[in-house]
Amino acid sequence: MRKSLQLQAEMAQEFGTCVFDVTLDCEDGAPVGGEAEHAALVTELALTTTAARPDARVAVRVHPVDHPSFEADMALIAGQAGSCLSHIMVPKVETVADVERAQAALLQAGAADLPLHVLIESPGAVHRAFDIAAHPRVQSISFGLMDFVSAHAGAIPAEGMGIEGQFTHPLVLRAKMDIASACHAYGKVPSHCVVTEFKNTDAIRMAAQKAARELGYTRMWSIHPDQIRPILEAMAPSEAQIDQASTIILAAHAAQWAPISHAGQLHDRASYRFFWQLLERAHQTGRRLPAQIQLFLAEAGASTRWPA
Repeated sequence: MRKSLQLQAEMAQEFGTCVFDVTLDCEDGAPVGGEAEHAALVTELALTTTAARPDARVAVRVHPVDHPSFEADMALIAGQAGSCLSHIMVPKVETVADVERAQAALLQAGAADLPLHVLIESPGAVHRAFDIAAHPRVQSISFGLMDFVSAHAGAIPAEGMGIEGQFTHPLVLRAKMDIASACHAYGKVPSHCVVTEFKNTDAIRMAAQKAARELGYTRMWSIHPDQIRPILEAMAPSEAQIDQASTIILAAHAAQWAPISHAGQLHDRASYRFFWQLLERAHQTGRRLPAQIQLFLAEAGASTRWPA
């Protein structure tokens, strides 16, 4: 955890912005019987890190809502560090009722404004993805690939968890598409699952590109430091895309957001939103932007609302 936080600080210095979150793990990271001690540790790490670096993005994955340690996790972590966390991640969410229970725990802990990120890991949860995404407390949905495959009792082969099978098996592919669609329907962030082949940078880059370009995911989990840069590169717009978007947005601004012609194509407010969001994504992934575009983003607060 400390190494991940240090890497976040180093890359924030390199890119000029915090380009990835660090999620401190209580679900799989805590030893059995040591859940309370581990929760105290991650709370201390979150507090000390954000005190030293206010721009740090630190989150915590707590235990599932039906785990005996869930309430204690939320009371301690959200109660003491809620004001400095970027979000709380809740795994194995099955229904909207689970989200409601997590929200109630946040309110009880005094963390009324802390977003929830949820992890969907079963066929039933995927079926309810649109209802879960519609909940106002949910900011992002992640896909739990390995648990999803395991939930099929052998009907999906082990290859469905691998670098190739997770992009070709129909049931896995449909689950990923349903989650991404649900998120975009309600303005939430779809976060792609991990790739376990962490030593193969070409594999992780290919997976991130497929997740972003074919399935509509705008974030992706990493499980090893070597995966971070390939994911950022794959998720970030290219230099050519940034140049095109900058030119169109600057021309649109000069025309007071009226329709314009660029390279023989008509552009209006619908395409302006698209290119504005592309530039936001470039900013969030540490890409270099023209000075005037940087000013636009600063004035808009780098929100998802374009300024017209």
